[in-house]
Amino acid sequence: MGKASRIAFFLSLAGVLAAYLVTTRIFEAVPHVEDEMAYVWQARVIARGYLTVPTPPDPQSTMVPFVVDLHGQRFAKYPPGWPVVLAFGVLLGIRAWINPLLAGLGIWLTFRLGQKIFNNRTGLLAALLTLSSPFFLINSGSLDAHPWSLFLSLAFVLAWLDTFDLGHGEEQHPAGRIPAKLTVPVAGLSLGLLALSRPLTAIGVGLPFFIHGLVRLWRGTPRERLRIVGIGAISLAVGSLLLAWQLGVTGNPFLDPYTLWWKFDRLGFGPGIGVYPGGYTLLQGFQNAATMLAETARELFGWGIFSWLFLPLGLWAIRRKHAVWPVVAVFFSLVFSYLFYWAWVGRYGPRYYYEGLYSLTLLSAAGIYWLAGWSKSQFPTGPRPVLASLLCLTLIGYNLVGYLPERLRGLYGTYGIHASQMAPFQTNQARALSPALVFVHVQKIWTEYGGLLDLEDPWLTSPIIFAWSINPSADRLTASHYPDRRIVYYYPDAPDRLYLSPR
Repeated sequence: MGKASRIAFFLSLAGVLAAYLVTTRIFEAVPHVEDEMAYVWQARVIARGYLTVPTPPDPQSTMVPFVVDLHGQRFAKYPPGWPVVLAFGVLLGIRAWINPLLAGLGIWLTFRLGQKIFNNRTGLLAALLTLSSPFFLINSGSLDAHPWSLFLSLAFVLAWLDTFDLGHGEEQHPAGRIPAKLTVPVAGLSLGLLALSRPLTAIGVGLPFFIHGLVRLWRGTPRERLRIVGIGAISLAVGSLLLAWQLGVTGNPFLDPYTLWWKFDRLGFGPGIGVYPGGYTLLQGFQNAATMLAETARELFGWGIFSWLFLPLGLWAIRRKHAVWPVVAVFFSLVFSYLFYWAWVGRYGPRYYYEGLYSLTLLSAAGIYWLAGWSKSQFPTGPRPVLASLLCLTLIGYNLVGYLPERLRGLYGTYGIHASQMAPFQTNQARALSPALVFVHVQKIWTEYGGLLDLEDPWLTSPIIFAWSINPSADRLTASHYPDRRIVYYYPDAPDRLYLSPR
């Protein structure tokens, strides 16, 4: 392992540690948003070897966010790719480590990609920018699917470049090119698994390479054409398992479970799509994109509008590197792809664009490299490298000292969820009351109920299970379905008390 690879390895380890600290110190290793709650629920089901569980007799009172009921079965609305990975964390008792470990792999693969298409310095700088990125750290500390999808996105891109012998940087590597008999299945499997995890993201990541593949089909050699067909066939075969999963959980391979939670949760434009009066329009898509791009500038490096500072220089630096164009196009392809989806996100940053993060870090690193006047042959003298280094270090330092700590503090207790919220049900008093059915009287926000669901299993067989108190008659009906459980009433404004009758 060369010097650059050793440095990248330690940056990757630092990424694992930093993401784990965000997981445990900021998010307290518990789900905070509906997506995470559904993913954790689904991972627990898969960890036991099932796709669904029987619908409980009182689905409205025992609802789980983004978990739906159909034909007497309950399942999460999300595709199975990420929950299967998270299920390994559940089985091994390392749920909180899965995304931090994937974050470390993301930093390492970003370095390898920069090394492949540029050089060691640019790869290391891109890895450092990734490690310091608030956008990267926040999502890597969550329980969401994005770090897994970023890993798949990077694996696909690297395998594609190796398949067609593209992207040789300034340093030649003694290991040589990986044979196509390995890279073709890796590329196809990575893109297919991405489709099984985040289908629209897979389209966005794959689109630049689909265009590149069409060019190669037209102009390439018979061997190249065969490789393109092989990657496409493998990715389609793996991605088509999404239809098999939909058949298994809904009975209809073309029924999207998203629409079982919200009927309007579909791709495209027109009436009945999205939450806007009259339906979702292309104009609203551009407005959403503008909002998320503004969020990208704020969250990418923590530099505000200066996050875009080095991108034009990076674009200039790659103007003659045709092999690099599909790589840097991934981010912009994701922006385009998500024009067709009505929602926009901002709590954890513009996470729909997360899987294209390397496009921006590599472009920025290439821009800094060009500004410094570095080259393979010599280390430059004069003011350029000094000024570029000072500017880069100043901006990174501002983020690490100023923006990032404040941003992370603002995420602590997102939506009012804290690990301490579950403490009243982990006491000796609560254990003495189990098995119990606890009616939660939500007073301010739904997370007063949702924040407790990490304590119960999907089959509602754990010592304590929870129900959303709707009204006295509905609560009595729900209680009648659990005759062997003690009925307990919980009021979030009195978190240290458990009542045996309504107050």
